[in-house]
Amino acid sequence: MGADKRRVRCIQWAIVFVILFFVGFIIGWFAKPMPVQYEKPSPSYLHEFLDEMHAENIREHLRKFTRLPHLAGTLQNLRLAEQIQKEWLAFGLDSAELVWYDVLLSYPNGTKPNYISIVDQHGEEFFKSLLAEPVPEGYEDLTDIVPPYSAFSAQGKPEGDLVYVNYGRTEDFFKLDREMGINCTGKIVIARYGKIFRGNKVKNAMLAGAKGIVLYSDPADYSAVGVEPYPAGWNLPGGGAQRGNVLNLNGAGDPLTPGYPAKEYTYRFSPEEGLGLPKIPVHPIGYNDAARLLKNMGGTASPPDWKGALNVSYNIGPGFSDEFKQNKVRMTIHTYNQVTRIYNVIGKIRGAQEPDRYVILGGHRDAWVFGGIDPISGAAVVHEIAQASGKLMQRGWRPRRTLIFASWDAEEFGLLGSTEWAEDNAKILQDRAVAYINADSAIEGMYTLRVDCTPSLQTLVYDVTKQVGSPEVGEEGMSLYDSWHKRDNWTDNRDAPRINKLGSGSDFEAYFIRLGIASARARYTKNRKDTYSNYPVYHSVYETYEIVEHFYDPTFQRLLAVARVRGGLIFHLADAPILPLNCLEYAHALIQYAHGILKIAQKHPEAMQRYTVSFDALFSAVNNFTNAANDFHQRLKKVDTTDLLAVRMVNDQLMYLERAFIDPLGLPDRPFYRHIIFAPSSHNKYAGESFPGIYDALFDIESAVDPARAWDEVKRQISIAAFTVNAASNTLNPVA
Repeated sequence: MGADKRRVRCIQWAIVFVILFFVGFIIGWFAKPMPVQYEKPSPSYLHEFLDEMHAENIREHLRKFTRLPHLAGTLQNLRLAEQIQKEWLAFGLDSAELVWYDVLLSYPNGTKPNYISIVDQHGEEFFKSLLAEPVPEGYEDLTDIVPPYSAFSAQGKPEGDLVYVNYGRTEDFFKLDREMGINCTGKIVIARYGKIFRGNKVKNAMLAGAKGIVLYSDPADYSAVGVEPYPAGWNLPGGGAQRGNVLNLNGAGDPLTPGYPAKEYTYRFSPEEGLGLPKIPVHPIGYNDAARLLKNMGGTASPPDWKGALNVSYNIGPGFSDEFKQNKVRMTIHTYNQVTRIYNVIGKIRGAQEPDRYVILGGHRDAWVFGGIDPISGAAVVHEIAQASGKLMQRGWRPRRTLIFASWDAEEFGLLGSTEWAEDNAKILQDRAVAYINADSAIEGMYTLRVDCTPSLQTLVYDVTKQVGSPEVGEEGMSLYDSWHKRDNWTDNRDAPRINKLGSGSDFEAYFIRLGIASARARYTKNRKDTYSNYPVYHSVYETYEIVEHFYDPTFQRLLAVARVRGGLIFHLADAPILPLNCLEYAHALIQYAHGILKIAQKHPEAMQRYTVSFDALFSAVNNFTNAANDFHQRLKKVDTTDLLAVRMVNDQLMYLERAFIDPLGLPDRPFYRHIIFAPSSHNKYAGESFPGIYDALFDIESAVDPARAWDEVKRQISIAAFTVNAASNTLNPVA
């Protein structure tokens, strides 16, 4: 019996073992992780997030933020910052704090107004430009509306003959000097706004020897055909003038503390030594006053494409015609600069799984006056996204990664608030920032969406816009993607909506071009075929709540669509297990950019042959990058998303790809522009250029004093670009 019992017990244990083996096998089989390419965030939470944004809320945010002027450095702008901080905390953000910096700002003298005058042979003024814009109805009782001025203009009372210089571009001054024989040295020049950043106009005038520059908005550039001036329509009235800074900072931030945060311990240059400050007086006027200056101009007739829409000859000068020859133009400028405290509002929602990875949504708050379009249409959108985030958190949601909301100060004075915070946190941001989504003006036209972004974000942009409805009447049920697609398609045979390169002129600059953080911006815009520049009332007193409500977006559905695009981008970037960044799009873009820069160089075939200029190394590097990107995305399909270390490794490769295009030495003469693939043109801050080092080296190649040296610089820039692209491709290789 003992032997039988042992035999039975052995059989029982064997059966138990076999059962446990099969149970374990079955459990292991079904628990085995399946390879996936890209796991998107929870669609239910995404739809809830987008649905929590409401047009009426955006309307109310815009109304309350535009009731009073809020120029950077003023008490009202500080109060607005405190209001935003308080409301973000009430929305449910984990934290919201004011972060201050002491930066150089610029203001007109309250008792000594700026103006332009015409004087007779005795020096007596018989014409003076308007000292202020006619204030729109409903705002007459406000006393703190700053008059039109050019921030950081030099002081002075220069007097001399006037020269009309068209847009004040490099090519305009070349034409005057080399084709027309007109010397601007010692003259006062007048340029119309448009085409390039106003600071570039001032720099060009200084290089040409001018002792002052007057800026004005010509109706040809700031009036849409068939539209009335404000308040009957959305065109610029004749007394309206565009404020703006005229610095040439090239990404430096505060002029007195370039490269470092403007805190109490920071060494400061003297105000006279500030970086990028103009050395000549500058002042903006309305087109009614400009017509008075231009109507009696003498000298050479201007080329046909230099003529605007004023009822004047557009003669170039110098000086007035014969019977007015003794008259001169005088500038009286008392603008002063002073170190002033500014305040950013920084709100945070801590990430649940990866709190050390940051997705940033940032836009500025300061405005020249009311800022109905620039920037408050964007600030209202940020506010609504923050509120929607708080409501989602009340239902148990928390993003995988940390979300940072930023209300920047002093953007209008040279992107100062955002740049100072970037400098203050540069080490952390370079290590932890996933992406920066810019939230400046959300609407500048009534036609379609406009997106500028780094190539790796293009696929995500398309995905998000397919999840947002078109705001246009008659397009109910159509996606924003389809609406955008039919209005603005690529011209290079690509069947998708156009996406532009990032230039500068807004707060993404330090994050993208200096630190190498993937960045994007989205807003509603005008038809690209429309000839007027930007939106006509830009930086004037007429940027009111009413201009948005009456003309740009009466239902606020366009602003809602932009809110959902910006919100959708940060939601995906903060919540997707695998970062939604596409290296293959970068590869495609690099191929296009390399062919584009080669085409520019090939305008000089004889010189290329003489100086043995070759782009072979660059094309080889682009080919290497393309192969590495293809291999990387093949491996990405097999990533085990339950393996947190594996996910972290590929996410780091995706996140740091943009950093790989950063050269710590920066571009020639522009050390804070460090992105080798993208930077603003050195001749126009607003325009983004690809391979900017090569582009700038080629720009003036025909007029080079020493051609051999100039072409040597082209070769040097090609080698830097080739090295950088090869280095970036190496970051995508398998981790050893």
